[in-house]
Amino acid sequence: MNFHFEILKTDPSGARLGRLTTPHGVIDTPAFMPVGTAGTVKGLTQQALTELGVQILLGNTYHLYLRPGHERIRSLGGLHRFMSWPGAILTDSGGFQVFSLAELRKISDDGVVFRSHLDGSEHFLTPEKSIEIQQALGSDIAMVFDECIEYPADHARAADAMRRTTLWAARCRDYARAEKDDGRSNAEASTNPGQSLFGIVQGGMHADLRSESARQLVDLDFPGYAIGGLAVGEPHALSIEMANIAAELLPKDRPRYVMGVGLPEQLPDYVRCGVDMMDCVLPTRNARNGCLFTSAGRVNIRNAIYADDPRPLDERCSCMVCRNYSRAYLRHLIQANEILASILNSHHNVAFFLDIMGKIRQAIAFGELAEFSSEFQARIEPGNS
Repeated sequence: MNFHFEILKTDPSGARLGRLTTPHGVIDTPAFMPVGTAGTVKGLTQQALTELGVQILLGNTYHLYLRPGHERIRSLGGLHRFMSWPGAILTDSGGFQVFSLAELRKISDDGVVFRSHLDGSEHFLTPEKSIEIQQALGSDIAMVFDECIEYPADHARAADAMRRTTLWAARCRDYARAEKDDGRSNAEASTNPGQSLFGIVQGGMHADLRSESARQLVDLDFPGYAIGGLAVGEPHALSIEMANIAAELLPKDRPRYVMGVGLPEQLPDYVRCGVDMMDCVLPTRNARNGCLFTSAGRVNIRNAIYADDPRPLDERCSCMVCRNYSRAYLRHLIQANEILASILNSHHNVAFFLDIMGKIRQAIAFGELAEFSSEFQARIEPGNS
């Protein structure tokens, strides 16, 4: 079976332990997905990701469309072969990146006209084009094209974006189904016939719109659902409230994915919403800036207090970095602007996020999620290290 989701156990909080089967492997859920924007998780080789136990990563439709181009990737056998990654891939629709180009785009119900951040060239991205690109990339999970909005956004603004998101979701679904049912020319064929398409719940920070969006998306009958438009500057409590509202209305037998979250101490909160998948650029982005996540809180490895510190970065961590290198050495590397700083820092941060998710899965399996969450969140609050 190309795509199948199985819930193994449910925690009293609503957290789910599951297993997601895709054409390129099985994912243990809840899962954290590292972000490989341009066909690479910055600072890490694909071999390192495999050794870390990564089962699924993200590719970015917008960036890969502009460079090197989806047709080039199609001709080279799809994104898995192009980047030599044997595991599963989820591609976003390009919506978030396009809508972040506030000064460079124009939105209508037809799609979005935007100018490339690379060379200023003009492009027109429609729901159908987004799916065409993702089919060329051959990801295991594709996302519908949606309208992401800023925070705060008033009710009218959020309602219009939600309406457009539903309209586009239906067009994405119909285009994807037509390819599977009728077939297209070889130039338009998907490089992964087993690709599945997820809908995205929007609605800003308005409870009624979140509920309406979830119901509309469920009516469109996707094999999985994402909750988008969170972690855009709103308070964390509000983010959790919106995630809960949407998750409660989504089918219990389909995977749920909250996009673009979150900080380590926030991950258990989203899991308790009944969420199965999460992603965030924080592990690698913060790593390149010297911000490292540890079991005792965040460490700014640039700080002078680490210059003579022989201890491992995190004595509770068993990753390659913590087994072999001192805080003093890690500080030296980043102060010297060495490439190895980004490599080692990224390795540790990704390992840390994956380890959190592994412990969360274990806690759900043993019925101990509440105890784990309380102890973990108290221990890693920012500033403890």
